[in-house]
Amino acid sequence: YADTCPASKSSKSHFRLHLSRNYGAQLIEHRVVYALIIINKAGGLVYQRDFTEGLNKLSVNDYLVLAGTFHGVHAITTRLNPLHPPNEPPSGIEVLETEHFRLQCFQTLTGTKFLLFTEPFQPNTDKIVARIYELYADYVMKNPFYSLEMPIRSEGWERRLVREMRVLNSR
Repeated sequence: YADTCPASKSSKSHFRLHLSRNYGAQLIEHRVVYALIIINKAGGLVYQRDFTEGLNKLSVNDYLVLAGTFHGVHAITTRLNPLHPPNEPPSGIEVLETEHFRLQCFQTLTGTKFLLFTEPFQPNTDKIVARIYELYADYVMKNPFYSLEMPIRSEGWERRLVREMRVLNSR
C-alpha cells in the first residue's frame, strides 16, 4: 500500500511505497549498498554500477526499461503527492522498501535521478546519496568533456565512487 509520512520536521512530504512489511525486527549485522543507477531528466539511463558480488545480473536492455519505468512512475507519483508548499516542487517516489532491498531516490533540481539500492535496514541512505551527488558534481559535472544527459564515462568518478562504496560496504 502507499502512504505518505513526514520523514523529518521539514515541510517536505515524502512518498513511501511499502511492498511488504514482513521483515519485522530482524537483526542485520552487515549493511550493504547494492547498486546505483542514474537517470537523466528524460528517463534515459546514464549510469549503472553494482557494488556487491552475487547480485542477479540484468541485461543492458533491462536496465534501460527499469530507468524508463521508474521515471514514469516517479512522474505519476508527483501528482499523487499531497499538497505541498508553493515554493517547493512536488516530489515523487523517494523511498521504495521491500523485504530484500530499499531503493532511495534523490532528484536534483535539473531532474537527474539517483537511485540507490541498499539492504533494507541500511541507515543514512539519504546521506549516502548526498555524498554520491557530491562526487557526481566534482567528477562528472566539472569535467569539461562531459555532455549533460549523456552516459557517464569518467575514470576519476568511477574510481572514487567504487572506493567510497567499498569502504561503506566493509563496515
